[in-house]
Amino acid sequence: MPHLFTNIGEYPTGLMLVFALVFVLIYEAINGFHDTANAVAIVIYTRTLCSKLAVIMSGVFNFFGVLTGGLSVAYTIIHLFPTELLLNISSICGLAMMFSMLLAAILWNIGTWYFGLPTSSSHTLIGSIIGIGLTNALISNTSMIQALNVSKLIEVCLSLIISPIVGLVPAGAIVFCFRHYCNDKKTYFRINLTPTEREKKDGKQKPPFWTRIALILSAAGVSFSHGSNDGQKGIGLIMLMLIGIMPAKFVVNMNANDYDISRTYDAVSRLERYYMQHYSNELISNPIIIYSTNKNVLTVFNSQTLNQINHHVCSQAKTNNCGTPERVLCAINYLLLLLNNLDNYETLNADQRSSVRYLLIYIADIADNMALLPEMPTVDKRLLLNLRKDLLNTIEYAPTWVIFAVALSLSIGTTVGWRRVVTTVGEKIGKKNMTYAQGLSAQLTAAISIGIASYTGMPVSTTHVVSSAVTGSMLIDGGGLQITTIKNILLAWILTLPVTIILAGSLYWTLFCLI
Repeated sequence: MPHLFTNIGEYPTGLMLVFALVFVLIYEAINGFHDTANAVAIVIYTRTLCSKLAVIMSGVFNFFGVLTGGLSVAYTIIHLFPTELLLNISSICGLAMMFSMLLAAILWNIGTWYFGLPTSSSHTLIGSIIGIGLTNALISNTSMIQALNVSKLIEVCLSLIISPIVGLVPAGAIVFCFRHYCNDKKTYFRINLTPTEREKKDGKQKPPFWTRIALILSAAGVSFSHGSNDGQKGIGLIMLMLIGIMPAKFVVNMNANDYDISRTYDAVSRLERYYMQHYSNELISNPIIIYSTNKNVLTVFNSQTLNQINHHVCSQAKTNNCGTPERVLCAINYLLLLLNNLDNYETLNADQRSSVRYLLIYIADIADNMALLPEMPTVDKRLLLNLRKDLLNTIEYAPTWVIFAVALSLSIGTTVGWRRVVTTVGEKIGKKNMTYAQGLSAQLTAAISIGIASYTGMPVSTTHVVSSAVTGSMLIDGGGLQITTIKNILLAWILTLPVTIILAGSLYWTLFCLI
């Protein structure tokens, strides 16, 4: 990381780099105390752990969750951005989009935290992305449908809509089992007590030993899962910033070895063979594939690159129409030329590395579009999706220092400002005090479901899962709900998307006018 600051005096690159990193890390810190409060609320209100110890434990497990969570969620979020932004992130407009998105997400998160509302940082981030995408379409007078990765957006939005159901139903089922099967057994009876009832009955403030262990482990699991899911979003945002501000160092993984590069080369070669075998087929030459999400990648074929393509491999393709089948093959051939017998990316100059990234995104996007066509055979879909992963292998990465910085920021954020949301989750959802069984059910549901989502690349909402899990456990156990709190949570959930869309769009419009 220190090498990034060797030329820090070079304005504006050094200043923008520091500003960008601070912005993203502030967002992650706010995410820490805004979302992670959900992970500690239950262990605090069941008197399993004191608040200080619970928050420290949560911070530690968030830290390790980020370190081991991988990058699948990070790049799921990144691919929500317009393709134009991904290919032109180095432009002033691209950076203005990024700062607008982050500022909108930060403002909404702080506002909802101030009022103690457990809203979703993922929800906030996605609304901000939609806002800048739509605003950019208005500014550039392009199609709003093409302004966003619609298929990926639908997939992610569905995961956020499903999040409350994922929390509500399993948590209710688990607490029903605890109530039904443990109520008549003396050994387990106390799992259905509230802390107050436990103190009256046994004169003890803490839960029974095994119940307490289960509550601690499940709370640690929620924190770990939160870190592995939400931490990746910060990693993805930092990578976009680094690529935008210092493209020469970050457009590709400069630490990629010859095996990684050869894996990418082989994927390009296999896609070329597949495309050559099928591109005359009506399915492959379908305009949906060629033009739909790739219309904005004309920047890949700027005059210099087009001249290189024509000179080296495809002199017959002198048209400027982006996306003809011949041009796709030209792009593939030029990419193969750049990657052929390449041991490391240091061998290429900065412009060539940028071309590699642009062309890999372009070709991977075409492979993805082909795989998503309903008429495509299942075997071919699987092949194309596997090729897509290999194509992006050396450009979807994150340096170790980025992962550590996000992990540290998230864990530090966890240790401050948590009390407002904890109070809402712990005291204001149910009318009665939470039993150990209800708390354990909610935490088990959240830890398992968020953990599964993290390793399948789906960005779910920790807040939605936990708060709906608590709600489900209260409903099934007959505790009743505080309707005012539920209405406020639902109102915040409904308002998050439109507010952040408008806020991010307005900020981007303002910055665009200023620049």
